[in-house]
Amino acid sequence: MKLVRSDEWDIVLLDFSMLGKSGLQVLKELRSMRPRLPVLMLSTWPDDQLALRAIANGASGYLNKDCDARELTTAVQRVLGGGRYVSDSVATDLVFNLKLGLDSPAHGRLSDREFEIMLRIAAGKSLSRIAEELLLSVKTISTYRARLLRKMGMCTNADVVRYAVREKLIA
Repeated sequence: MKLVRSDEWDIVLLDFSMLGKSGLQVLKELRSMRPRLPVLMLSTWPDDQLALRAIANGASGYLNKDCDARELTTAVQRVLGGGRYVSDSVATDLVFNLKLGLDSPAHGRLSDREFEIMLRIAAGKSLSRIAEELLLSVKTISTYRARLLRKMGMCTNADVVRYAVREKLIA
């Protein structure tokens, strides 16, 4: 963020998972500081749900880190040219998962931070590990966990894992 404040940049490649802050939080800060700066988000998490959140928060594009170099080059060129980019697989997933807006998934009610914590819980991480990764207290993570469980009508981390697998949010 210091570099973005002090220098001019043509584009930012931003990872969704970062130490301390989520990529979505950084994206929001970038948007308020430099609204016209193109931001291409990258992630290893399943594509469609993160892509929706990234684009809704102002990302110019979204790619999975597993993409090949040609696709990354195409995405960077398109975003630098003022366009938007998502891979064909993400676009297909987005279209088929929208279901004409009739069946909004339970995780759609979560805040970006709650969603991020849900993914980490679903990946089998402990609350203390999540707190360590996000540079937050275990109590704060526990509060987010309680909120996401309440919003989704769940009781346990196992419920979160089952849901995430069923909804293809994790492999």
